[in-house]
Amino acid sequence: MKKVLIIEDDDFVQKMLKQTFERAGYEVAMAGNGAAGLKLYDSKLSLLEPFDVVITDLIMPEMEGIETITKLRKSNPGVKIIAISGGGRNKPEDYLHLAQKLGAACTFTKPVDRDALLKKVSELV
Repeated sequence: MKKVLIIEDDDFVQKMLKQTFERAGYEVAMAGNGAAGLKLYDSKLSLLEPFDVVITDLIMPEMEGIETITKLRKSNPGVKIIAISGGGRNKPEDYLHLAQKLGAACTFTKPVDRDALLKKVSELV
């Protein structure tokens, strides 16, 4: 079974993404911020069965998505990352462009098109 790690601080978006991927047959793990996501990604369990894709929000408390992407890529250069953002104070495209430069395979603006996201994850795995 393919594994997806979703790093997202918004409960509604978390639940929506979790349902979407579970219905499509993926095993899903959730984290509410980048620090928790990194801890989960580097846990012993996921080292034995690594995540196939990481989907991360960019605007989050504790550790935002840009730092999360940078740290993930540094310790795991081959990790497949998808960045999502609603923007915060700036336009989402500003953050998403930077996320792509730092190694995100692709980006999505919130609200996320679930079908397009599923298709992209399927292509990456």
